[in-house]
Amino acid sequence: MTIYKAPLDDQRFALFDVLDAEAVLTKLQGGDGHTRDLLDAVLEEAGRLSEAVLAPFNASGDQEGCVYDKATQTVTTPKGFKEAFKAFAEGGWTGLTQGEHFGGQGLPNVMGTATTEIFQSGNLSWSLYPLLSEGACHAMELHGTEEQQHTYLKPIVEGRWTGTMCLTEPQAGSDLGLLKTRAEPGANGSYQITGTKIFISAGEHDLAENIIHLVLARLPDAPAGSRGISMFIVPKFKVNADGSLGERNRVAAGAIEHKMGLKGSATCVMNFDAAEGYLIGQPHKGLAAMFTMMNAARLGVGVQGLALSERALQNSLNYARERLQGRSLSGVKFPEKPADNLLVQPDVRRMLLTQRAFVEASRTLLLYTSLQTDVEARGADEATRKAASDLVAFLIPIAKGVVTELAQECTKEALQVYGGHGYIGENGVEQFVRDARIITLYEGTTGIQAADLLGRKILQLQGAGFKLFAKEIQVFCQQHLQDPALAGLIAPLATYTKEWADLTLSLAQRVTANPEELGAAASDYLYYSGYITLAYMWARNVAALANSGQQESFKQAKRDTAKFYFARILPRCLMHKAAIEAGVDTLPAIA
Repeated sequence: MTIYKAPLDDQRFALFDVLDAEAVLTKLQGGDGHTRDLLDAVLEEAGRLSEAVLAPFNASGDQEGCVYDKATQTVTTPKGFKEAFKAFAEGGWTGLTQGEHFGGQGLPNVMGTATTEIFQSGNLSWSLYPLLSEGACHAMELHGTEEQQHTYLKPIVEGRWTGTMCLTEPQAGSDLGLLKTRAEPGANGSYQITGTKIFISAGEHDLAENIIHLVLARLPDAPAGSRGISMFIVPKFKVNADGSLGERNRVAAGAIEHKMGLKGSATCVMNFDAAEGYLIGQPHKGLAAMFTMMNAARLGVGVQGLALSERALQNSLNYARERLQGRSLSGVKFPEKPADNLLVQPDVRRMLLTQRAFVEASRTLLLYTSLQTDVEARGADEATRKAASDLVAFLIPIAKGVVTELAQECTKEALQVYGGHGYIGENGVEQFVRDARIITLYEGTTGIQAADLLGRKILQLQGAGFKLFAKEIQVFCQQHLQDPALAGLIAPLATYTKEWADLTLSLAQRVTANPEELGAAASDYLYYSGYITLAYMWARNVAALANSGQQESFKQAKRDTAKFYFARILPRCLMHKAAIEAGVDTLPAIA
């Protein structure tokens, strides 16, 4: 049985000491009430719900899994899932960040990110059910008609219904231009949707009364490729004029996938057989609408990486403290015991510090990015909103791609601390390794995030977000150049940031000369960018300690971990730079 304690102290430190979230939020349009007292109370309640309700059936849900009934084409979720979802909805969590005019609580996005981390650490499989609903709501809010919002969005916010996003098809994975699902005009402005979608999280379950699918399909006059994609609302049960549920629509789960991890989450094959659907947004503009969901989902998947890494760290650290094995190389540390604990071993400390370094910097990065989405939505003026939008666009591939890849390392190191006991299912840590594996794949693989960062955010958009972010780091370094608390951090951060800008420029020139250089360099460029970004987050953490009310032990742990990161992790940039400069010629054709 694994443990979990919501990391409220570190979340509060990141939010209020490092990012000054209260000052930022209360200055936004409609943000007067978003005070620290309110946000603190929300975090406390989220921690209680996750620790007491969600975490206890994380392991049992993995062991039990979802059950598909072929005769009825229905899915039964593991024991405890349905009751937890009811408590979640009754607590108002399904509408935490949705507008009050939709029945939500209207809290800022950054609080959604902070609480989502807590819920996902408690039980990631369960958390996927409400998570997909958030993206569906966001898409309907931005692209749906008032009638569609009233009919389909409000019940999701209330927690009576859930939502999905249906993109992938057997022949069309990341290349959505290949999708074949058809939308034929029907009666009364409706469409008949026909096709098969795969890998649909929460496509069928027993947690809510209705499931609203947002489906990408082609109209009869659609141009070829991604320009011919439209988005449709397809409910599991049709909705009557008075909002009550009508007859079953012609959409059903044909199967659920047998997966490596996240076994409590129903990943479905969804068959649409002339199902009744309704166009949302403009014809042939569905891909742009879907990316409204995708960007939010990518940030959410980054949070999943953080959530799993946090729980893996908590358990491996607890195990290392309690496990007695061997003696310290420098002399016995616990003479009253038959052996010293694992913490006396330098390599064990290395594994634990690696996890902590990634967890705490990733938390700051994700909250920083999420806070920028609030500024993007409700900033005081257009220039402020545009700058925040550029920052978010630039950081999302890093927040998704790098944080999820580092979660592979964190969960692996956690299992390594346990040794052979980590490989045994009863200790629970191997579940974190399995659950973490998918997060580098869905919502765009790491390679896709890398191509997005370098190909779109740097080259196509001329590095708008990168320039803002690099300038922010440079200003920070100038401000703290003489700060003794940051001695040993500022100089390398400034050096790497300048090198980052120079490397980006030279790489852009090489890609212009040979487009193949983009694919050859993208993944290393993503990692390189990520390690520098996390270094900046660590420097900001250390700088914030001066005015923090945290205990001295908390502060010293931050200083020690920052020093570890700069000494042992940041130099990984040297390897990635060398790989980038090696060029496409080192990637010969393979027969």
